[in-house]
Amino acid sequence: MAGEVIVDALPYIDQGYDEPGIREAAISMVEDEKRRYRPSKNYLEHLPPLNISAFETEMMRTEFDRLQQRLPMETMSMKRYELPPPPAGKLTDMSAWNECLENSMAQLEHQATRITNLELMTDYGTEAWKSYLEVLVKCVAAAQTQVAKLKKQIQEVNFQRKNVQMQVGEKLRDLEANWVGLVSKNYEIELACAHLEKQIRAYELANPEKMDTD
Repeated sequence: MAGEVIVDALPYIDQGYDEPGIREAAISMVEDEKRRYRPSKNYLEHLPPLNISAFETEMMRTEFDRLQQRLPMETMSMKRYELPPPPAGKLTDMSAWNECLENSMAQLEHQATRITNLELMTDYGTEAWKSYLEVLVKCVAAAQTQVAKLKKQIQEVNFQRKNVQMQVGEKLRDLEANWVGLVSKNYEIELACAHLEKQIRAYELANPEKMDTD
């Protein structure tokens, strides 16, 4: 079943991980499994298809197309900041001069807007920056609170895992002790049976007439 996890290790009670050669043996087993693994089906089929262009904008797509075609990046155009005179062949053309005049007026208005923005920043930029920093501080505090909450949840999960594994470990140790006791008892019974069989064979060899009569 997709997403099913079979836990076959109890790291809180298992021992021997730090012994020499254990890590190398585990890595060797993993590499061997990787070499032998042949997926029989798409193990991601339970997930929705990946939409790699979900966050692409038109500008990003255009830039990706340019990169794919290996075209050079367009340089920043400075034409809008230039004040060229009319071409040599239109020095007496009034419409050409009007166009240059309109361009000069647009450049002048642009510079006036920049000056206004600088004055606004001088008057209100400090307070605006302070407000922005306050927002950032609140965002950081909220993120830190969320991180602390997640860490607490992780810690609680780890504590719960540890408690469960310790309880299971105690039960496993009891079962192992019982198993060892039963195996030892079975071994003692086998030894006793073997001893009795040996005694019986020795008795039979020592008293063949009686055994024939019986």
